[in-house]
Amino acid sequence: MALSGIAIPFGLEKLFAAHHLSPSESLADDDDFWSGLRNQYQLKPDYINLENGYYNLMPKPILDACIEQLQQLNYEASFYKRTKMANDKVMVRETVAALVGCQKDEIIITRNTTEGMDTVICGLDWKVGDEAIMAEQDYGAMLDMFKQQEKRYGIINKIISIPNHPKNDDEIVHLYESAITKNTKLIMLSHMINITGQILPVKKICDMAHAKGVKVLVDGAHAIAHFEFKISDLNCDYYASSLHKWLSVPLGAGILYVQKNNIEGLWPLFGEQGYAANDIRKLNHTGTHPMHTELTIPFAINFYKSIGSKRKEERLQFLKKYWTSKIANNSNVILNTPLEPARSCAIANVGIKNMTPAVMAETLLKKYKIWTVAISYANVQGCRITPNIYTTCKELDQLVKALNEMSV
Repeated sequence: MALSGIAIPFGLEKLFAAHHLSPSESLADDDDFWSGLRNQYQLKPDYINLENGYYNLMPKPILDACIEQLQQLNYEASFYKRTKMANDKVMVRETVAALVGCQKDEIIITRNTTEGMDTVICGLDWKVGDEAIMAEQDYGAMLDMFKQQEKRYGIINKIISIPNHPKNDDEIVHLYESAITKNTKLIMLSHMINITGQILPVKKICDMAHAKGVKVLVDGAHAIAHFEFKISDLNCDYYASSLHKWLSVPLGAGILYVQKNNIEGLWPLFGEQGYAANDIRKLNHTGTHPMHTELTIPFAINFYKSIGSKRKEERLQFLKKYWTSKIANNSNVILNTPLEPARSCAIANVGIKNMTPAVMAETLLKKYKIWTVAISYANVQGCRITPNIYTTCKELDQLVKALNEMSV
């Protein structure tokens, strides 16, 4: 596959040159620049898409690369898989490892966050009475997997609840710390809570847990290519994420990071005897899969780097602040997300008093042509609002107008 020396995506060179971009230059509120990037996306005109948290549609350069890789795979067929695939998989792992900040022998490419999380949850050697700590705001599929381990192995699941507006990091750390006992084996926590977009103080929780001999599994589904961080800086034991969200990789790509010393202690989810017990590739035997998805990952990383990680995060922060600041004084509107930059980025959740989330989402779509998702779970009642870099201020003005009119 032609993957080496990937250049700046076609069509972006003139845009970057026109704005004289430098690595430190902020363009968060420059609509001309972001409108140029919007042209790289094929957007459906029927509605304003503010549900980018599910997954991000691919911009044209990445979509074209995906189609090209699929055509080449179809052309070479089994010859490719038997002669080239192994080397390409190493190359992709190295590229992703460099992006997220870990060693290539600590990471594998999975199909999604759920697969990575389940590989850890099902791979641990659970004993009767072992305890796991998690939050009711964690992703439902992960909570279900812990319930399954409870039925199968007799473990004890301890559920805490995360406040929508914590006073400080210490409040969150203490919630997890207060649930730890001598039988606690694992803490699962969300890097970004999917229903509200709240970012948790992962490193502080990991440092506290390790001081007490407890390992930490992090659900990072929404984090990679959303805001800047390195896995190596988090001090976690396990980290899973989806690349088809903010990195805009084709659907069906994720990662699982396992800190080196923890690899041997995991049983593979799928049978594998070809690798040593401490080789992370033992966890990656998922059978035949769409390799063109993996081969598109380096192109998506290049697109992301061309924009700039800091520049993208600043734009997403700007968009969140733009619409939330305009409804902040509406007493009938409820923001379920802390708005400080360290505690959230693009995703925020908003509710309306005396209106169910389902009715709210239906009204936004049918009356205002705004597509989002209703959340009615735990301490969160509202719609999740998730703009992307192609979202315009004019579109967010339409959201603000809708919220103000609906809340009267």
